[in-house]
Amino acid sequence: MAETLNYEQAKEMARNHDPAARVRLAGRTDLPPEILFFLANDPAPEVRRAVAENQALPHQADLLLARDSDQSVREGLASKIAKLAPGLSTDDQDRLRRQTYEALETLARDQMTRVRQILSEALKDVADAPTDVIRMLARDAEIVVSGPVLEYSPVLSDADLLEIIESGPAAGGLGAIARRANVSEGVSDAVAATDDVEAIADLLGNTSAQIREETLDALIERAPSVDLWHAPLVGRPHLPQGTAARLALFVADNLIGVLEKRTDLDGATLEAVRSVVQRRLADARGDAISRGPDPTSSQDFLKIAPPITVAKRLHGAGRLDNNVVAKAMHASDHAFVLAALIVRSDLPTKVVEKVFAERSAKGILAICHRAELPAKLSVPIQQRMGRIPPADVLQPRGTAYPLGEDEMAWQLEFFADLVGKEK
Repeated sequence: MAETLNYEQAKEMARNHDPAARVRLAGRTDLPPEILFFLANDPAPEVRRAVAENQALPHQADLLLARDSDQSVREGLASKIAKLAPGLSTDDQDRLRRQTYEALETLARDQMTRVRQILSEALKDVADAPTDVIRMLARDAEIVVSGPVLEYSPVLSDADLLEIIESGPAAGGLGAIARRANVSEGVSDAVAATDDVEAIADLLGNTSAQIREETLDALIERAPSVDLWHAPLVGRPHLPQGTAARLALFVADNLIGVLEKRTDLDGATLEAVRSVVQRRLADARGDAISRGPDPTSSQDFLKIAPPITVAKRLHGAGRLDNNVVAKAMHASDHAFVLAALIVRSDLPTKVVEKVFAERSAKGILAICHRAELPAKLSVPIQQRMGRIPPADVLQPRGTAYPLGEDEMAWQLEFFADLVGKEK
């Protein structure tokens, strides 16, 4: 435990020529307020960051540091002050709380994306977060800032969401809204009315989203030419009467098998689906006679091949391309994406599975690079399949991977050795 300092000792240490000594002092919670104020004006940014992160810092100093010229100082303050947000509101008359709110609002307008991102991630699931701050973050032009609150914040009302949809959120914002828990029918209608194919796929894949039967019918009318919607449509709970048979007319054969295995379809619906399957089988046999064998088509629509088998078949036919993997990723078909990574990277299955089990962003990046996927596709694979927190996702540098080839090769060797030692 640090030795207690009297006022004169603290004052002398605050003037120490060694920044490291002042950093240690700035982290103490037993200092007089005037010493912390003095350190908040220290010329060394590392000292100001340390005092910004200090829970004992007087609220009056928060606003000062929220306008600090150094980004790292503002990041430190954002991390700390967001924890104080619950219970604050624009109508709060308490002077100290009001000053904290003003600092929070200042950080939400910060010119540096990273500062706003830290704030958004800290506040995304806080029910009592300041409404004005959450609305500001939700309308941010950067998806790394707006995305977390759009997808998770309980502060945003349906009216807020509808206004954001109408005004046009940041790229990816519609998808974040579509993935919210318990999306209302009104918000679902607004998402479905857009031309954002990926956001609509997210909406259809969100089993808690409430979608009107009329809205679902309209989407099914558009769906035959939108492969990305097929898997989530087949997986929708409580399909309206007649919908399953309509889907069976155009979805892929493996998805027809999913329809047939559903336990919520009545006998008449199942019979209708089987009738469609039989017609498609007859058509397929006729086509096969005229075209000859196709290495990528199943010999029996009712036999569902494991994802790894499908991936190998597609790869052998030269059809396991980036577009196929991207569509599977957007449809949340994680089993197929994993199989595609294994096949395209030519890595042992256990090594790939180990990387994802360990939630290694660098390892996932290395697999995607080895599989020759576009760097941007590695982002949703890290986030959704790897469950990497948004702040830890390795973002591409333009179209390039953010790690060097030597580093990525080392990652694969490391996990291969790890799997070898576990045998």
